[in-house]
Amino acid sequence: MAYTTADFNPDFALHRRRQRLSFWIVALVLAALTWATAELSGFFRVTQVTLADGSRAEAWVLAAGLPRLGEYLEKTLPVLRAESLGSDFAEWFWRWKIWAWLLLETVLIGFLATVFGVIGGLILSFPAARNLSPSPVILWLTRRVLEISRTVPELVFALIFVFSFGVGPMAGVLAIAIHSMGSLGKLYSEANENIDMRPVEGVKSAGGSWADQMRWGALPQVIPNIISYTLLRFEINVRSSSIIGYVGAGGLGQELRTAISLQEYTDLSALFLIILVTVMVIDWLSEKLRHRIIGMEKTA
Repeated sequence: MAYTTADFNPDFALHRRRQRLSFWIVALVLAALTWATAELSGFFRVTQVTLADGSRAEAWVLAAGLPRLGEYLEKTLPVLRAESLGSDFAEWFWRWKIWAWLLLETVLIGFLATVFGVIGGLILSFPAARNLSPSPVILWLTRRVLEISRTVPELVFALIFVFSFGVGPMAGVLAIAIHSMGSLGKLYSEANENIDMRPVEGVKSAGGSWADQMRWGALPQVIPNIISYTLLRFEINVRSSSIIGYVGAGGLGQELRTAISLQEYTDLSALFLIILVTVMVIDWLSEKLRHRIIGMEKTA
């Protein structure tokens, strides 16, 4: 019996009703979760504020706190005058020699941590991929290792390594490297699961070992993804290395801690500007490098 327009219209109307019902159910669930999360986070909390005439009144905590946030940010802004711009900048960046050295240390921490993270993440990404893992047990173990590595915050790792190895950049490198291994291993393994398995099977049929299959069948297909994820992670690691120094793991973070402790507000804005410019430069260089490598891949 032929499927006619008369049969299609009721089916289509039923399908549309089900879609609308599913949409509203999902929307209501998300709205309820959003409200509950905001309630638990204190977004709807009311607090006491002091008015200009000295009286006390109740106000929404977010509305009461935003002016204070503006005051704090205003304190971090330096005084820059046109007639004395040079001296004002010199006063703003008065510790530029120390900050320049710590910035170099920060970038090197991020670079070395990225190298270690790439090595560990790449090695574990193949057994962590469902289509490439040699056994279910190895698949389960490698995935748990990657989950633990990226679940524990970098600051926690940094505190552990500072306690174990002392204050210094090595603790920062190890902390960021372990977290990077977990994050990159997850991304790499997802890329591995989307490859064409025919090259892998070809290497296997030719007598290649599992390592040969990964090297010659899988790795060439995911190199562009590996490069993109690695460059992005390097940028993230530079930002992270500028923060974990707050707990003694090297880099600009120790200067941030000093500035906050001593209430050197203009130093905070100077350090933020240094980190911002550094990340922008790294992002620009990474984009150029990534496009150049991808172009070379297409040319080849």
